[in-house]
Amino acid sequence: MPLKTLFLNPPSFENFDGGASSRWPATREIESYWYPVWLAYPAGMLEGSRLLDAPPHHVSSDEAIQIGKQYEFLVLFTSTPGWQGDQKLAYAMKTANPKLKIAFVGPPVTTAPDKALNECDGIDFVCRKEFDYSVVEFAQGKPLDQILGISYRKNGRVVHTPDRPQIEDLDALPDVTDVYKRDLDVTRYNVPFLLYPFVALYTTRGCPAQCTFCLWPQTLSGHAWRKRSTDAVAREMAKAKEYWPNVKEFFFDDDTFNIQGPRTIELCQKLKPLNLTWSCTSRVTTSYDTLKAMRDAGCRLLIVGYESGDPQILKNIKKGATVERAREFTRDCHKLGLVIHGDFILGLPGETKETIRNTINFAKSLDCETIQVSVAHAYPGTEFHDFAEKHGFIVNTQSMVDAGGHQMAHIEYPGLPRDYVMEMVHRFYDEYYFRPKQVYRIVRKAIFNNGERKRLYREAKSFMKLRAARNRYVEETRNNPQPATVSAESQTQDEVVEVGSE
Repeated sequence: MPLKTLFLNPPSFENFDGGASSRWPATREIESYWYPVWLAYPAGMLEGSRLLDAPPHHVSSDEAIQIGKQYEFLVLFTSTPGWQGDQKLAYAMKTANPKLKIAFVGPPVTTAPDKALNECDGIDFVCRKEFDYSVVEFAQGKPLDQILGISYRKNGRVVHTPDRPQIEDLDALPDVTDVYKRDLDVTRYNVPFLLYPFVALYTTRGCPAQCTFCLWPQTLSGHAWRKRSTDAVAREMAKAKEYWPNVKEFFFDDDTFNIQGPRTIELCQKLKPLNLTWSCTSRVTTSYDTLKAMRDAGCRLLIVGYESGDPQILKNIKKGATVERAREFTRDCHKLGLVIHGDFILGLPGETKETIRNTINFAKSLDCETIQVSVAHAYPGTEFHDFAEKHGFIVNTQSMVDAGGHQMAHIEYPGLPRDYVMEMVHRFYDEYYFRPKQVYRIVRKAIFNNGERKRLYREAKSFMKLRAARNRYVEETRNNPQPATVSAESQTQDEVVEVGSE
């Protein structure tokens, strides 16, 4: 028997969607959580294991410590904002259960394994990049020095084993939906623009795009695009439909779901007979024929990372797409009746007051169903972080998050104060959602859909509260250009972008 293993997405800040599948870790005032897909794969390979997703199930640190007493091996998915708290939790769990072996996985320990091990004695080893087989091999008794892709302490120094090759045969991995069914309550997961309840999973790994700000391809999943067979995906979806007849929507949360047209069309042909409603990430380079095949197979919504309406900024971040192509793609989606949730970022390299105005006007001209506006964040391990650090654009007197886990504006360019960027996030939303067309769209949805009416009401209250908080933050920043702390209400869920949605 392998070591009895607990896979943990740890408790942290209130409403913190910080690890295991959230590409942009943050506390969210409008409560929403993504599934811990990464932890589900190895959890499905080890008999007697458990996947504990603490945040959506509202499991406290004390409860996690008590649960940890029942296990021999802990795999904890950490994040940059949650790092300090995760260290403390590891110490507490090992104190309560001294025999517990602890491995940390996730972007921070991938990009800085020496720092992680030197800072936290409670960690026995860390796994770099994809960790599925690394943790399974340890649980099955393999010595650390024979496991690829890990870092650990030996004789007072940190030792790194050779990198583990990326997993090519994704079909050999277990179905995450089996683990969800065993360990998770799907009614605990909510994302405002998806139908409730929903279930999310992957059909591919990796993204060949080179977007400089995108966390996951540069830390965990890599740029090599690998795919599950369409037969395997269709089989899992048929099973998922049987598992959860109450689920309203399935979401393919791939880094880049439809980047290869022929594969997408082939998969759609196999999904169509299942009569599912599903949504996915998408790039604006997707062709009309591919979009039509998706629509015909039950696709409802696309998360699309437009990022900016300024051509030069798109070049600066190596987006691999143009404003013109984005417009054409959006027209195709509207023609086919596909709903778009558009992601935009303010504060990317090259941003000015003029380019911000370009992006706001661009977004309004696209007229997506919903939008998300983010303040640019430079996470360690990304090319954007290296660029910002090299040029001194990271405001070092400010932490990346406040005491509540809310992300703070930490990038500032000459001539573009961070308080102005925050104010423009506020104005972006106002100009977009208070247009007559958008107001009509929201009111119509509320009138004709009772379930959505209640949901919209809750979200509208949160939006107006956070709108006021955003104003307060701007004023505080102007009065005190380099504040040491920011109140927990000063950042919003809407300032968080799902960075894999390109």
